Amino acid sequence: MNLILGAVIILGCVIGGFVLEHGHLAALMQPVELLIIGGASLGAFMISHPMSVVKKSLGAIPGLFKGSPYDKAKYMELLALMYALFTKIRKDGLIALEADIEDPEQSGIFTQYPGILADHHVIEFICDYFRLMVGGSMNAFEIENLMDTELESHHQEIHTPIAAIQGASDGLPAMGIVAAVLGVVITMGAIGGPPEELGHKVGAALVGTMLGILLSYGFVGPVAISLSHRAEDEAKFYVCIKTCILAYLNGYAPQVAVEFGRKVLLSDVRPGFLELEEHVKQKK
Repeated sequence: MNLILGAVIILGCVIGGFVLEHGHLAALMQPVELLIIGGASLGAFMISHPMSVVKKSLGAIPGLFKGSPYDKAKYMELLALMYALFTKIRKDGLIALEADIEDPEQSGIFTQYPGILADHHVIEFICDYFRLMVGGSMNAFEIENLMDTELESHHQEIHTPIAAIQGASDGLPAMGIVAAVLGVVITMGAIGGPPEELGHKVGAALVGTMLGILLSYGFVGPVAISLSHRAEDEAKFYVCIKTCILAYLNGYAPQVAVEFGRKVLLSDVRPGFLELEEHVKQKK
């Protein structure tokens, strides 16, 4: 939603300001300049990155049209799931959890939390570490080190397309200059023509410079920043899972272990203590 609203504000203010200053809107309609800038930027983007990064970068953008999935409701669902898993271990032992983590889609616990179950990567992360707990061959310190290593790899992976998009943003002003220089070359070829024709060609060249800068700082750069915020939201979700599991491995009761996870959350998504307690009771 913010992506659409922001784009409307940018275009409204830029174009509206131009029109209010008695500019002719048709002078901004330069599809050839846009073709040069967009095509050259896309080509440079594909040269710079492997196809896997190109696909991930382009595939990440549509998600910005939706709000962040990591809201308070999803965190409450996660913490309730953690509590349910810890409680089952406390009552029936670790081995009783084996069927749940081997087939979460058929688990009586996981199916109560469809929002978490729908996230394949989160489920895989949770189940992998509960398998290590069931195996009993690793202590809390070793599991924490393994988690840190995996989360660092995850951090690098989700930030690779963000860095790629930011790089494209940095290059767009230069591509605008390329389009402008080509426009000047065309203008020089028509130097003997009427002043109106020369003015039109110079204006088209200047629009190329403007488009490169506007696309960079008004659209592509902000998209990279927005994706970075989304990546940090995702990383915090995994940190919450990690904190809950490590707290339980260190001997804390299920309710206290979940409280450890609640405490690492930012204030805008952190449920209150009583709010979470009531939610957990409803799931029992």
